Amino acid sequence: MAKDIDLTAQKWLDLVFEGKNKHYGAYVLREESGNRHLKALLIVTIAGLALIFLPKVISSVIPEAPEVTQTEEVKMVEINQEIPEEDQIKQIENVPPPPQLKETVQFTPPVIKRDEEVKNEVVTQQELTDNKADISVKTVEGVKDGGVDIADLQDHKVVVQEEKKPEIFSHVEVPPSFPGGEKELMKWLTENINYPVIAAEQGIQGRVILRFVVGPDGTVGNVDVLRSLDPSCDKEAVRVVKKMPKWIPGKQNGNAVYVYYTLPVLFKLQS
Repeated sequence: MAKDIDLTAQKWLDLVFEGKNKHYGAYVLREESGNRHLKALLIVTIAGLALIFLPKVISSVIPEAPEVTQTEEVKMVEINQEIPEEDQIKQIENVPPPPQLKETVQFTPPVIKRDEEVKNEVVTQQELTDNKADISVKTVEGVKDGGVDIADLQDHKVVVQEEKKPEIFSHVEVPPSFPGGEKELMKWLTENINYPVIAAEQGIQGRVILRFVVGPDGTVGNVDVLRSLDPSCDKEAVRVVKKMPKWIPGKQNGNAVYVYYTLPVLFKLQS
């Protein structure tokens, strides 16, 4: 019995809303629900079929693009540029031949060893006595009369030594000084420092601590910032120090030497 009841039928809808306001929204929604459900089912069905068959339809309508293969032609370019003379490989002519070596026998100092440790290639004292060749640092098959001893060639080898870096002192007997003393140093800094505009607009004040090296000739170099204040102030302080005149060099044991010097550079705005 319950299976034959259709709740969406118009008679059941009129029965439920009998004596009630049928202009109420619930009545209208119930009345139109059947059409809405049917439309929704049709839309979902059409969309599903379109997703399945649409790619095949598009591929059948639009022809496939032909496969394009790119080929690169490599052309050989003949280079006729002239090679600089210093880069040209030239055959060296009139090269003197190497000197003839004198026939020598290597002298091996006697070493006390066990009999089983002695090798036959060691030259014995008798062989040295019987041999007419001179004794030298190596055994060489050369000319018996005249020639150059190989030991003489080895003694004239060119030995290249690395240049030693000069020692830089942190403390010396006589420290370096600016010409005229600290008073002249402060005066020179005040006259040559250009206060950076950016730092002045932002009201930046303080000290930049620099360290540099005063050489034996009084020149200033290797300027480093130990304590920063502001990038613009740091840059200006380094510029001014590099511009300094020659200092009076520091001395150690009576000799002018390289010395580290630490200098605070003050940046202060005028009130």
